[in-house]
Amino acid sequence: METAETLIEQFTALGDPKIAAHSARFFKSGLGEYGHGDKFLGIRVPEIRHFAKAHRDVSLKSASILLKSEWHEVRLLALIMLSEQFKTSSADNQKVIYDFYLSRTEHINNWDLVDCSAHIIVGGHLLDQGKEDLYTLANSQSLWERRIAMMATFAFVRNNQYSDTMKLAQMLLEDKEDLIHKVSGWMLREVGKRDTALLRAFLDAHMKQMPRTMLRYAIEKFDDKERRRYLAR
Repeated sequence: METAETLIEQFTALGDPKIAAHSARFFKSGLGEYGHGDKFLGIRVPEIRHFAKAHRDVSLKSASILLKSEWHEVRLLALIMLSEQFKTSSADNQKVIYDFYLSRTEHINNWDLVDCSAHIIVGGHLLDQGKEDLYTLANSQSLWERRIAMMATFAFVRNNQYSDTMKLAQMLLEDKEDLIHKVSGWMLREVGKRDTALLRAFLDAHMKQMPRTMLRYAIEKFDDKERRRYLAR
């Protein structure tokens, strides 16, 4: 098994400065933006996934080093590796990965890092467990922990379990962050794909409180007439 240092050396060699400059803008790394100070190597996601697949047996010790990297793509690599490990692990080892993940959320600090991993690791572990940790995350002062909570429910939705998504969406109606509005609307839309009546009931009860972004995401799959009706209301 390769060391973290060896992995980082091999991985960083894949960087492209032009892609890095675009990524820095795309992930809002400027002063006052949500990703302020993040640094990019310029490695596209398919290439990261290919590299992760070839090195998926990374140890937690090495994953911890990768997650502490100043480079965004190195942290993403670690999370993809851990997610791939989780999928094929025993229940006991899944719990180890889950605990490791939640103990390092300060390094899971952009929306793509959350979205590639939270539903697999957090949602996957909590699928048939108590959900207390989910609500602790949802009440966090950290934008990223709140996004982890909502994104984790994608695993529940895919298993036709909707109640936690609906509860969290209601909890987060008055959240100040647009990135929370987006993920909440996205998860509501996923519920609506499977149970349109449930989504409509939620919208009818809460749409006057809903941030416009959350509403737009939630109704994206409705036909034009129904979308216009909800937006007008």
